[in-house]
Amino acid sequence: MYVHQLAHWTDFIWNAEAVLPMLGKVRHKQGLILGKMGALGFRIQENAWLDTLTLDVTKSSEIEGEQLNAEQVRSSIARRLGIDMAGSVPAGRDVEGVVELMLDATQRYGEVLSTERLFGWHAALFPTGRSGMYRITVGDWRPVGSEPMQVVSGAFGREKVHFEAPEPERVPGEMMAFLDWFNAGPKTDPVLKAAIAHLWFVTIHPFDDGNGRITRALTDMLLARADESPQRFYSMSAQILAEKNAYYDQLEAAQKGDRDITEWLLWFLKCLYQALETTEHVLAGVLARSRFWERHIDTPFNARQQLMLRRLTDGFFGKLTSAKWAAITKTSADTALRDIQDLIAKGVLEQEAAGGRSTSFRLRDV
Repeated sequence: MYVHQLAHWTDFIWNAEAVLPMLGKVRHKQGLILGKMGALGFRIQENAWLDTLTLDVTKSSEIEGEQLNAEQVRSSIARRLGIDMAGSVPAGRDVEGVVELMLDATQRYGEVLSTERLFGWHAALFPTGRSGMYRITVGDWRPVGSEPMQVVSGAFGREKVHFEAPEPERVPGEMMAFLDWFNAGPKTDPVLKAAIAHLWFVTIHPFDDGNGRITRALTDMLLARADESPQRFYSMSAQILAEKNAYYDQLEAAQKGDRDITEWLLWFLKCLYQALETTEHVLAGVLARSRFWERHIDTPFNARQQLMLRRLTDGFFGKLTSAKWAAITKTSADTALRDIQDLIAKGVLEQEAAGGRSTSFRLRDV
């Protein structure tokens, strides 16, 4: 039996004595993070905001096994928010749809969540009307008479069913109850409401596909309400991805349990706390990048150099060689070497100790 098969299944209960201390820790940590960000300059806040939204969009998709181009995601977000960004690149329809969904949820967090708004999010995720090779119902609930919506794992013929969602006939009524609760006044702390909404929506599983990404967008929407700010400085999706196995275990346990969701709330709060902890490391990187660009505010860079310097300050993987420069910027080896030598002359790059065929370069004083 699944929880949604119980009478009045959404009348969730929990042990307040167990949950409230962890909620207090999370709320205190949120206040510290927001306080630190508020003390920084606007440009640094803007960069941290852009970093977090980029991380949130890419990691939310990665949970579903979809790899988005981070440069395209970052450029799309910056363009939509009016943030100046050197080396902007055009984004594909897959990227634009996910970005549109996330920004609508977080930037308009205080507005009413309606059926039409959810349908718009779903249509943005699947602009071609297909999920991979398969045509799906887009911008509407799962159609009546469709196959059961199941979460399964295992090889073909030996599948294990972890969860089966409510029948499609139930979805409109279930979603009406969910939206009424979601839009109601603050009877529950918004952080706890985010945890409950996450479990509730993903249990209904109202769409043919995209339920996970929309669930995490709703979570971010309620966390923005908790922060009373559209600016995002921590990524719950990135932390869920880091704890993906535990996440699915906790969901399965809650969906196969009774209406007592104490364990789910505790896991969610601990995951959120870890996301807030990680933000402090992200902030250190943002500050280092800001100092770098401030030092070189008057240094002229061409478009290729801007692209590569942004990648280097974002944490470039491996060693930088002229061959990698040429491949990433789609230019010749000679042009790549001239770009690098120009940056060395300007005191931006330096050659690492090893020479010969393994010659590599790194930023100075980041």
